[in-house]
Formats: sequence, structure tokens, C-alpha cells
Amino acid sequence: MSSSPLYTQIKHYILDKINSGHWPVGHRISTELELTEQFNVSRMTVNKAIRDLVSEGKLQRRPRLGTFVCVPEEKAESPLLDIRNIADEVLSRGKQYHSKVLQQRAIVADENVAIKLGIMVGSNVFYSEILHYANDTPLQLEIRWVNSRYAPNYLEQDFSQITPNQYLSANCPLSAIEHTVEAIVPDSHIKASLELSSNEPCLLLNRRTWSEDKLVSSALLYHPGSKYKLTSKVLLNEK
Repeated sequence: MSSSPLYTQIKHYILDKINSGHWPVGHRISTELELTEQFNVSRMTVNKAIRDLVSEGKLQRRPRLGTFVCVPEEKAESPLLDIRNIADEVLSRGKQYHSKVLQQRAIVADENVAIKLGIMVGSNVFYSEILHYANDTPLQLEIRWVNSRYAPNYLEQDFSQITPNQYLSANCPLSAIEHTVEAIVPDSHIKASLELSSNEPCLLLNRRTWSEDKLVSSALLYHPGSKYKLTSKVLLNEK
């Protein structure tokens, strides 16, 4: 039995139907009464799940006709060969941005973190975990390690008001970036944070950034595969 809220279970059920193609665009989904009986929950719970999916652009309500599957909205897009502030990305698409700070603390580098930042095991490191939203939909889970020598005031920042990207760009001007991108099967924490349906893919961007010759930050940026894409444009010199 799932421990997630009942309305979330209903959302995931509907999303599974949509993502699998069982309920295509234009399909009228089960009525609130049918879902109430199917899940043995109150109509208020079903209504909450449907309202969330309407606000996320997955469903559309038509008076006296029912609730229908929408044309998928355009995915958020981020340039792969550049670093763009997630807040600016969201706002540029006419959506409201906000974030939730899940963790923000000092840690001692284990071997894995030491390799990420090119430092000695046992070094002091700043760690943050932040969930970024477009309207009320989670768009990115950012897990970041920062070398405390180069950003000593990192933990004093209010990352519900500014993003780590904004702070680090202002205090440690970017000189180089390293990217790797992969599709992953998300673990339970990532799935819950991003409110992923059971079969929804997850896109992971692994990014390291340098300021001058100093490796300042290493970040894992997780995105819902159904809502996000990365692009790149390379200009080649003509001969």
C-alpha cells in the first residue's frame, strides 16, 4: 500500500494512463464519481487531484461535458552549453517561479564528494538541496556541493529568495563548465520530490563549474523527463 497522499495516488494513476497512451489527447477521463468509487475516497480528494492536473496543463475541464486530456504543453528548455538561472527560465515562459529549500548545511567531504570537487577527504563543504517550481509544479531538484574556501558565505544566503546560480555567478565569476547528461531511473526521494508518475523518466544534468582555475561547485540537477529538455547550438568557423 502506498504511503503517499491519496490525491497523489490518483494523480499518478491518471498520469500513468496519459503517459502510456491509454488516455490520448482529447480523451474524456473517468468521472469524479467513477474515480471516487474506484479508489474508495471522498469526492473532495478526487477533485484535488484533478484540479492539480488542470493547473499543470495535463487536463482541461469542459462544463457539462467532462474532463479531457490536453495537448502536452511545451517543455521547459535550457541551453546545454550555457548556464542559465532556473528562475529566469521559468519567468521567461510566463510562469511564476518559487523554490523550497530542503537542506542547507555544512558537511565533511567523503571520498565521493572529494572526487566531485577535487579536494581532500575530510575537507569542509557546503551542501544544499533545493526544489525549483514553475507555478506549483516541481521542475528541478538541485543537489549541490560547494567548496567552502571559494564561497564562504554560501550558507548565509536565503535560497528561497535567490538561487545558488545567482549567488555563485555574482561571487565566483564563471570561467569553465563541465556537463554530462543522462536519463535515469529516479529513486524514491527524487520521484517524490518531483511528483513523478511511476513510469515517468527523469533527466539528470551533472554539472561542475570553475572560477578561474578553481573548481567551485558540483551539482546534480534532476528534471521530470516529460516537462524538460536541453538544447545546444555550436557555431563552427567556416573555412
